[in-house]
Amino acid sequence: MKFDQSGVDALMEITSRPELVFVRGHGSWLEDHNGKRYLDIVQGWAVNSLGHCPPEVIKAMNTQANLLINPSPAFYNQPSMDLAKRLTGASCFDRVFFTNSGAEANEGAIKLARKWGQLKRNGAYKIITFDHSFHGRTLATMSASGKPGWDTIFAPQVDGFPKARLNDLDSVRALIDDQTVAIMLEPVQGEAGVIPASVEYMQALRKLADEHGLLLIVDEVQTGMGRTGTLFAYEHSGVTPDIMTLAKGIGAGVPLGALCARQDVCVFVHGDQGGTYNGNPLMAAAGIAVFDAITAPGFLDTVNDRAQQLSKGLLALSAKWGMKGERGVGLLRALMLDRDDGVDIVNMARDRAPEGLLLNAPRPSLLRFMPALNITAQEIDQMLSMLDEIVGKVRG
Repeated sequence: MKFDQSGVDALMEITSRPELVFVRGHGSWLEDHNGKRYLDIVQGWAVNSLGHCPPEVIKAMNTQANLLINPSPAFYNQPSMDLAKRLTGASCFDRVFFTNSGAEANEGAIKLARKWGQLKRNGAYKIITFDHSFHGRTLATMSASGKPGWDTIFAPQVDGFPKARLNDLDSVRALIDDQTVAIMLEPVQGEAGVIPASVEYMQALRKLADEHGLLLIVDEVQTGMGRTGTLFAYEHSGVTPDIMTLAKGIGAGVPLGALCARQDVCVFVHGDQGGTYNGNPLMAAAGIAVFDAITAPGFLDTVNDRAQQLSKGLLALSAKWGMKGERGVGLLRALMLDRDDGVDIVNMARDRAPEGLLLNAPRPSLLRFMPALNITAQEIDQMLSMLDEIVGKVRG
């Protein structure tokens, strides 16, 4: 198949892309327009929780598409109610609002916290977030994010997001005032380089929030739905958040997110929140298939087995090449390089023949691994072998 430059010219330029077009995928593998295969360890940035084109999702969407696609959010539909029941039944939350993306879910969490502050904390509106955090690309979620440089791209920012330092409780405490309504964080900062909040820190944040009457919001867009080896990452610390956001893995590749909250935080009145496509039965049907697959007996045990295998393999690579170790939780992991050749490794891995390898370097000195949750032991071993070969070539 010929690479169509005219098609490229019709797309708005937003990022640098290699001259290849992916035409099909199955499980942990993608195939481009030339028939070359790639072992995909990025999976749409942790989106494809069940790999490419999972049969259970295809079946669920085909069945639902023949019944009802979008009756409008002004009416109930059965798949959205069924998925909401699954999420509330498996978590500490009582209510769910479905969205089309993680940014939209986080935007909803910000709105819900501010509305709660109007009613419960004399108009408090500030939400403490963290340096190097990533919450989305809307104006409010970019303002909430602590990604360097984002405070000037579309200035002025949305006010009300003072930044603390992850795993530093005093930096949070110093920012609390009578206008503070919530603390919002990712249990593992993915875009920052896979930096987990410690169990002790999560517990201390919950205690601090309770002491000051604040909400605790967990952004589980990247960590939720089995990614860290439990259904939700907050479970590792045993805390009870007030609000949680989900997306990415909940839809396994389709546009689906969720804003989850405890009942006493659900203060929206009619008209406060909505969305044309939100909770439509087609996406909800996909979400049900994903939820049922991830919560099936033994699935998360296998995720943890593969996580241990990946961690051990990355540590071995690190020792061989004099790198700085690995970190992460579950199947969200990072290899810390000893030099800034992450981008070179990513590019050479992609261009490798006869089969490519898709990796991600969110920082020049770090590689991030976000494979499908159902990746096989053989595929992890194959990836580690390919990576070892590629590092050797990059480093001469």
